[in-house]
Parts: sequence; C-alpha cells; structure tokens
Amino acid sequence: MVHDGAEHHQFYDFEAKYTDAAAADLSCPADLPDEVSDEIRRQAVIAFEAIDGEGLARADFFYDAAAAEGERIVVNEVNTMPGFTPISMYPQMWQASGFSYPELITELIQLALERPTGLR
Repeated sequence: MVHDGAEHHQFYDFEAKYTDAAAADLSCPADLPDEVSDEIRRQAVIAFEAIDGEGLARADFFYDAAAAEGERIVVNEVNTMPGFTPISMYPQMWQASGFSYPELITELIQLALERPTGLR
C-alpha cells in the first residue's frame, strides 16, 4: 500500500520503492491463519522448483478468504531478482524472520559457493 503521508506517491515508483522507507506498509508476518501461511510456504517451494530456481527469489501470492469456492491461494509471480536494498521487501521479510541484512548476504554467498558452476 502506498502511503498518503507528506511524501505520498501516486504510484509505487522508483522513489517509493528504493528511497522512501515509509512508502509502503509491510505486514510481516502476514496476518493469516497458520494453515494458510504453511500452504503459501509449501506452494512457494513448488513454484521455485517449477522454474528450476537457484539462489534467491521472492514468490508473491494473492489470498482470497472469501472466494466462492472457499479460500483461494494464487501464485502471482516468482521474482527471481527481488529488490535488495536495505529498505526492499525481500531483506525486510528476512529481517522479520531473524536474519539481519549482513547475515542474509553472508548466507546467500555461502549458498552460492556450495552450488556447482557451469551449465546444467
């Protein structure tokens, strides 16, 4: 959601995304029932593996609790190069789970060093 504060943005543009830490609300962890969060995590892994993902990615979902057929979870996208500035959503979500920005970078480098190189 884009704020309507002093520095409001009509769109989630470059300024809002990369320079204005208060431009969007991040609710992390999401206010969802545990079973829905678990299912989204499960589907995120499936989506990542379906694209033969490596390294980092962010899977985005839509959740409709009032769908006619019952609760509905829809994969919106798998972003294989999410924003990575300290105010970007990707590192902020990891921060909320206990990984600081430097720890996240160290972890990603370590995982990259463990992967084979070359064409697969």
